[in-house]
Amino acid sequence: MARGIVFDEDAARAIERRLRADGYTVTVGRERYAGEDDDADHPWVVETDAPGVALDLVLEPYDGWLDDGAGSPADTPLELPDAPRRRHRHDS
Repeated sequence: MARGIVFDEDAARAIERRLRADGYTVTVGRERYAGEDDDADHPWVVETDAPGVALDLVLEPYDGWLDDGAGSPADTPLELPDAPRRRHRHDS
């Protein structure tokens, strides 16, 4: 599912109406990000089965953006080195 983010409820509802009119399934809700205490500041999330390109075009006039999940934790942990790298300079 493609996810779009906007900060205005009216924009989220307008995007929802447009995508439904085009025949896509759409859900609208709020997204709480870490560190946000004020409920009024939570962005609106539009989830749809529409292609990402179509959602991006509908989001553009409302200053919205596609949520690609880049902020979510990785599925597999990173492989970290066992010790710091050491560089030695050999003078001959």
